[in-house]
Amino acid sequence: MRRIAIYGVLLSFVAGLSLAGTARAAAKTFVGSISDSMCGVKHMMPGQSDKDCTLACVKAGSKYVLADASGKVYQLSDQKKPEQFAGQKVKVTGTLKSDTINVSSIEPAK
Repeated sequence: MRRIAIYGVLLSFVAGLSLAGTARAAAKTFVGSISDSMCGVKHMMPGQSDKDCTLACVKAGSKYVLADASGKVYQLSDQKKPEQFAGQKVKVTGTLKSDTINVSSIEPAK
């Protein structure tokens, strides 16, 4: 009987820790432009649109990033979804860990 009680307490403790971890990792929405890790906030290819510059840099080995209006650049966990939004202003929903957004969704910003 005592063993069952101890297991019940341990199970409750582990469940509480799991819920606390989930609360801290709540999804947030970030607004900015899909860019590349080489250019970041300011695209450097003269005569090319932000989209063309981003796509060319990613093709050359850069990664897709989200650059916000304050100049902060976030790494993106998903490197496929951002391609269709290259150079565009978007809303990225996901969880932030360090400087990387674990992407849940990307949609155009208004």
